[in-house]
Amino acid sequence: MAKNENRANVSLKCTKCGNINYRTPKNKVNSPERMEISKFCKFCKEHTNHKETKN
Repeated sequence: MAKNENRANVSLKCTKCGNINYRTPKNKVNSPERMEISKFCKFCKEHTNHKETKN
């Protein structure tokens, strides 16, 4: 099996309540800046922005 060293697992943290809700792989070579995605937060019960945090 091929192993891809460019991908790293990152955690996504809700900007409204501060809970870490999601973990996703990210390619560090193609997108070196921090991700910010609109996702559903089960604690806020609405769609909010989620920012990448350090693991």
